[in-house]
Amino acid sequence: MSQSAPLLAPPSLASLLAAGPVALFLDFDGTLVEIAARPDAIAVPAKLVSKLARLSDRLGGRLALVSGRSLEDLETHLGSLAVASAGSHGADRRWPDGSHLGGAPLSLAAETIAEVEDYARAQELIFETKSHGCALHYRGRPEAGESAEAFMRTIAAREGLAVKTGKCVVELVHEGADKGGAVRAFMEQPPFAGARPVFIGDDVTDEDGFAGCTQAGGFGVLVGDERETAAEFRLADVDAVYDWLEF
Repeated sequence: MSQSAPLLAPPSLASLLAAGPVALFLDFDGTLVEIAARPDAIAVPAKLVSKLARLSDRLGGRLALVSGRSLEDLETHLGSLAVASAGSHGADRRWPDGSHLGGAPLSLAAETIAEVEDYARAQELIFETKSHGCALHYRGRPEAGESAEAFMRTIAAREGLAVKTGKCVVELVHEGADKGGAVRAFMEQPPFAGARPVFIGDDVTDEDGFAGCTQAGGFGVLVGDERETAAEFRLADVDAVYDWLEF
């Protein structure tokens, strides 16, 4: 994951579509909405849902939201959005009609979830349970991040799980629960198959999505500050994403 020169903005969506079909994969937090102090404190821009629906129509249904949030959580903020989506870091993949692609994701053992919740309470961290696992948020206590990650890695090693880290969050997930897997799964099926895939995201967990799109003949677009990345292009912030999407 590296680049020798500053990343430029991607070609316009219109020019990409003029060259052939495009499959677009969009992260949520930090890409379509600004990151907030708490996961439940985000502000969803007015008309975002209707704009995403129109974008999906423009792409011939080749639009998928790919988020670290569970799909149930996304629905509390977006309602029943009729586009393809993958929640829980890509582990829970669904078509616009709600049917699963590849089956429902496995949940963690109740004892594991309880152990993490007890830790969060003792360390005054925000605990979040998901359909695929659970997370510790430490944006309010950044000094606790290193110990929280060490705690989660200890559990992961003991139980054969994986750890995902992001912006002030560390999560326990099952092995193989990543955004690149979601990209590959959708790209094997119509209407996505045969299109040029593009993944737009801001966090470390989006790197798997960038790599998945690159391997399939497309590219990734990093949102935010320059950093080591597998993305080929960059957009400065959420507003720049909206401009590129022609919202």
